[in-house]
Amino acid sequence: MRIIPAIDIIDGKCVRLSKGDYATKKVYNENPLEVAKQFEDHGISYLHLVDLDGAKSKHIVNYGILETIASKTDLKIDFGGGLKTDEDLRIAFESGASQITGGSIAVKDETTFTKWLATYGSDKIILGADAKDEKVAVSGWTEESDRSLIPFIQSYRSKGVEYVICTDISKDGMLKGPSFELYQKILDRTMRKETRITGSGVEDLETMGIKLIASGGISEYEELPKLAAIGCEGTIIGKAIYENRISLKQLENYILEYGNS
Repeated sequence: MRIIPAIDIIDGKCVRLSKGDYATKKVYNENPLEVAKQFEDHGISYLHLVDLDGAKSKHIVNYGILETIASKTDLKIDFGGGLKTDEDLRIAFESGASQITGGSIAVKDETTFTKWLATYGSDKIILGADAKDEKVAVSGWTEESDRSLIPFIQSYRSKGVEYVICTDISKDGMLKGPSFELYQKILDRTMRKETRITGSGVEDLETMGIKLIASGGISEYEELPKLAAIGCEGTIIGKAIYENRISLKQLENYILEYGNS
């Protein structure tokens, strides 16, 4: 399972929110590059970078920070927040993003998001499926849509989506543990069997599912192997790092023991 620390940006600073509420903003570091380098120094290869200004403004804002981190570290960066147009996407990739996450756009403009999948490939485009009470939330979690979470993911799975980041908003920033049952439910219901026809009939080859990245509520080291055991491909860790609930040394040891790819 990949370990993916998060850096959320408001006004160029590294912040964290609780349940996506901008009023709960807490600044942890005014230099996101410094934080990113600390992650890299502990053997971490991936970064989840969120443009919270962009999510609120509905267009990319903090691409300069993306470019700085991408050019001064070797981190593979998943970038999200405010990506609404082809131009936003072009800026994100030209600024150094390895992948982008589309959340609101996937709900509000399915045609554009599906076009991005076809243009860039499923290895570059992540579906952001964030929810409260299993309803998909959009616009930086300030709006709740009428889309049910699992059918929403299943629909995009059929269109070729491979990676999904799912945050249970009720858990985000609360340090009370992730939604194990929700992630298990998603994984169970998005599996599909690959088969082939042989001389003796139909043969099951393997079961294929989405690559689910868990996000929200991670509070202690012991939760990481549990997420890996249920089949999560990655986990995003934010506040638990900044509040010293999980140390970078622990994450380094996890990667050395279990790998991070």
